[in-house]
Amino acid sequence: MNDYTVGVEQEFLLVDPGTRRPVPLAPEVRSASDAPGDLDVQGELTPFQIEIATGVTSSFAELDEQVRRGRRVLVDAADAAGCRLVAVGMPPLGEAGPPPGSDDPRYHQIEYSHRRLVSGTGACGLHVHVGVESKAEALAASNKVRAWLPTLLALSANSAYSDGADTGYASWRSMVWSRWPVSGPPPHWDSPAHYDDTVEALINSQALIDRAMVYWDVRPSADHPTVEVRVADIPQLATEVSVLAELIRALVVTEPSEQRVDDSVLRAAYWRASRDGVDGLASDPRTGKLSPAFDRAAALVRHVEAALRERGTLSTVERQIDWLRHNGCGAARQRRCPDPESLVDVLIARTREET
Repeated sequence: MNDYTVGVEQEFLLVDPGTRRPVPLAPEVRSASDAPGDLDVQGELTPFQIEIATGVTSSFAELDEQVRRGRRVLVDAADAAGCRLVAVGMPPLGEAGPPPGSDDPRYHQIEYSHRRLVSGTGACGLHVHVGVESKAEALAASNKVRAWLPTLLALSANSAYSDGADTGYASWRSMVWSRWPVSGPPPHWDSPAHYDDTVEALINSQALIDRAMVYWDVRPSADHPTVEVRVADIPQLATEVSVLAELIRALVVTEPSEQRVDDSVLRAAYWRASRDGVDGLASDPRTGKLSPAFDRAAALVRHVEAALRERGTLSTVERQIDWLRHNGCGAARQRRCPDPESLVDVLIARTREET
């Protein structure tokens, strides 16, 4: 029987402690890291970013411990390399495109194919993997999660600033990411053949250079027997990471209760979640009607209540949602800082806070 194991990948930005701007020190941070066997430090598309993946976990407590320990590993490694680790969806100061002379062949291939879409990359997200037994189960899970993706995005929104200015969006990362030809909410899948035929057609069109560029916010993992949900900004705090992962696991476990949603209305709900986060209004992906975003978050918890209760995590999730109600999503907390420089300092401190 499938126990619905969970693993997460956390992506972080590396900044100079003086200028507070992105610095291309990922290779040095990787070299300085001392990750135990159940954690895996990885590079990202740009050398301004670093990622750490947990192992496969079977309980909320185990996942939460690995999330915190992973942050500590990278905080210490970044300090040793002369930079600082920041949990933020986009660089608040400056862009994070690869520096001149970047020798990553795959980056150059994407740059040639997709051109200015690559400029300003440096988006940091949270990827949650839930164990499944087949591609068919992964695609069924994708269909289940699809209508709730805007709510997960709103809960995680943590990228209000870019290039020194408030963008007016709670998740600017998701808006930047939406430029890619294969991104955002996935289609509703009818079968594994439907998925494979669609991806093959996209590769034939050269919208994708390979299957690793399938950037939909839910996808079957190419390397693991999991469904990967990658809609979230990287949250400021470790607790936010663990609770989002638990909500996603519960969505995969829970049978769907909503009818299939229209692609255009769902994308409109995405846009609203990107703009308002969880502190404004949310668009119902079935009807488009607006309501307080926290009402939609509460509806999500009710939808997965049985799965949370069975694993003993319902009260933990409810406490965190209540905390967000009083403190705001990451973007709302960012906007309480007086200027972007102070914001980066606060984000550095908060990234350390729960390690």
